[in-house]
Amino acid sequence: MSHALSTPLPPSGATGAEAAHWEGEGPQWLLVLAGDLKGVDLPKPPAGLPAAEGTTIAFDSSALSHWQPPLAGALWQLLAPLARAGVQLDLEGLPRGLQPLLKLSLPQGEARPTKKPTDDEEEAPDPEWRKTLVFIGDTLAAVGRLARGRSAMRLSDWLWQIEQTGPRSLPIVLLVSSLVGLIVAYMGAQQLQRFGAQSFIANLVTIGVVREIAALVVGIVLAGRVGAAFAAQIGSMRAGEEIDALTTLGVDPVEHLVLPRMLALLVTGPMLTLCAGIAGLTVGWAVAVGLYDVPSAAYLATTRDALEGWDLFVGLLKGSVYAVLVALAGCRQGLNAGRSAQAVGEATTAAVVQAIVWMVVAASALTVIFQRLDV
Repeated sequence: MSHALSTPLPPSGATGAEAAHWEGEGPQWLLVLAGDLKGVDLPKPPAGLPAAEGTTIAFDSSALSHWQPPLAGALWQLLAPLARAGVQLDLEGLPRGLQPLLKLSLPQGEARPTKKPTDDEEEAPDPEWRKTLVFIGDTLAAVGRLARGRSAMRLSDWLWQIEQTGPRSLPIVLLVSSLVGLIVAYMGAQQLQRFGAQSFIANLVTIGVVREIAALVVGIVLAGRVGAAFAAQIGSMRAGEEIDALTTLGVDPVEHLVLPRMLALLVTGPMLTLCAGIAGLTVGWAVAVGLYDVPSAAYLATTRDALEGWDLFVGLLKGSVYAVLVALAGCRQGLNAGRSAQAVGEATTAAVVQAIVWMVVAASALTVIFQRLDV
């Protein structure tokens, strides 16, 4: 819609670039919402409103950096008298969370709804790769707002997720890592014994467990325990329309639900990987010393020498990457789940499968990169 622009009319004490203001003349007007509207300060309609029949008001919120639920009430008080007077309201330029709320609360028949998809568009949903890219883009934007100190993420949510994903996952991580370390040490020692090279058991276990196996064990355990839980929790909220309610209230679901979970796993992932590596090394030491008569001092000295390189750093980095991928897969499937119990179950299964696939791809890519860098 074209607008014949005139001098903006900002509220007193604010410039047009920093606050909400009116633009336009005649039958076409534009209400620009700009800046940080934590404290709602909307300008009164210009003297020419409402004008003759056919007057239209559109909105531009592209410069709106932040808003809170009281803005909805202020807009309703501003627009309801205009809607009763016959002014047409085009709500498409408002934030997505405000549009359905104002559409329901303003006088019926006066506010034009947002554009609805055609039948053909409804029959052709976005492909999965497009949904994934949109989700990753929204997550990166939320991380950027957090880095600038403009995020609405609560510290309590983050700490709660750390407690849920870290200490509660530790027992199963230690158990699986110990068993895998036992397998690696026992099978490797059998092969080395043929050549009288039992002294190299420590090198095999240390490099294998610390660099690769511990991170993979943590990733797989988190995918089955945490990734599935994320998908089920968020999917249930979507089925119960809780996410729609958050959006209507102006709360970004990515900041409120995804960011605390992803950052929690970013903290607990390397810590669990370190614990898994210690468990694997301990079992490897027990196998080498107890079954193959490797001197304990020699085993520990070899282990210490092996850890002086980049292996520990590479293992912790891989554990962090795998944990973040698990969080992204679980939250992505939950946010895009259907609105039925069956759809939530399918999203939970898809989250585990997707997390494991992403981890395998990431492991392959990181292995090639580190080999090329000779790390």
